[in-house]
Amino acid sequence: MDRQKQRMTLTAAAMLVPLLAACGSEKADGGSGSVGAERPVTGVRWNVESVTADGKTHQAPAGAHVTLGKGRAEGSLGCNTFGAEATVDGDRVRLGRTMATEMACEDKPMAFEETLARTLSGHEFEARVDGDHLTLTTDRGETIRLTEAEAEAGNARLSGTKWTVTSPRAGGRAHLTFDEKKGTVAGSLGCNKVNARATVRDGYITLGPPATTRMMCEDSLMADEKTLLRLFDGRLKYGVDHQTLTLTSENGTRVRAVAER
Repeated sequence: MDRQKQRMTLTAAAMLVPLLAACGSEKADGGSGSVGAERPVTGVRWNVESVTADGKTHQAPAGAHVTLGKGRAEGSLGCNTFGAEATVDGDRVRLGRTMATEMACEDKPMAFEETLARTLSGHEFEARVDGDHLTLTTDRGETIRLTEAEAEAGNARLSGTKWTVTSPRAGGRAHLTFDEKKGTVAGSLGCNKVNARATVRDGYITLGPPATTRMMCEDSLMADEKTLLRLFDGRLKYGVDHQTLTLTSENGTRVRAVAER
């Protein structure tokens, strides 16, 4: 991962944070606080350790994490992926609407996701960094503890990874998988399946015309499908930042996705 391009350096204890809810869209941004001199917090994968709410501490499942970037926070609750926007003022983090997928995973504790969503949604946090630990605390005393992931974890591979689309949301159903050897991409647009030729070279992906099924779904899904279809039959600039994939077409369409774990 190009950490120099994606990081911001903070000098106090505030930063971007994900907010999670069963519906919506999310946001993140950087601020200042007592995080230590030259302490970078963006472009870093923060693994969720635990959430303390209602007087109980809940341990996070493997894979729950957030990656902080310029204006965004994205990651996984353990099963479902999410992305968000947030504003930061000093050491205060205010969370906006959130966006999360709505999958049910049998091998993941869904109760933890509900607790994390309830703790994050619509709240303001004090954010503090101590070494490789990040702590988020609400005014009510609820606490989310996170730890910086091992640096060697690196970026997810573009090819062979199932990328779940977080923006546009597409009901949490849209996903793409690239196969560089075969020169193809296949997946779902949220309602209909899709496949196309895909050539990856020098930071760009050239997609051919899409072949899709022709089912009709609810209007919101079809609107998101139209957005995703604008990626095809043209050249995309792509970037992988740890577990997050960004695709930007020449017509200005921008799509974000996270690696499914």
